Amino acid sequence: MQIFALQSPAGGFLDEDLRHFNKKFDDWCVQFESYEDAQIIADSLDHRKEVEIVEITPLSYPQYFFHTLQGSVHATRQVGDKIICIMEPFMGSNFRLAVCDLKTKHVRLTNTHYKSALSVEGAFSGYSE
Repeated sequence: MQIFALQSPAGGFLDEDLRHFNKKFDDWCVQFESYEDAQIIADSLDHRKEVEIVEITPLSYPQYFFHTLQGSVHATRQVGDKIICIMEPFMGSNFRLAVCDLKTKHVRLTNTHYKSALSVEGAFSGYSE
């Protein structure tokens, strides 16, 4: 499961008008099913050197694939058919693990709350199905 997008060196994703960059990758950003298709559009832009082709996957950008995933994602890893994320549901809140199922697209937050990103690291690195 992958798609490709055009990104500025500053980190924004090219919008469908091919002129503006969105800070977050969303439905309004231009998307491609193959690297070659992205390359064709990138080469046609006036400022080609200012655009990079990036691969968007559930592991690299989980919030695009799991729309119910809310908050800031600090780290991700894949365990079987699941993407595990260290989440901060809202700024200043306790950290939690989110378990995102690649098959069903279901997102579940674990019940345990962690006071810091450091304290959640053990649960994150040791998570197994």
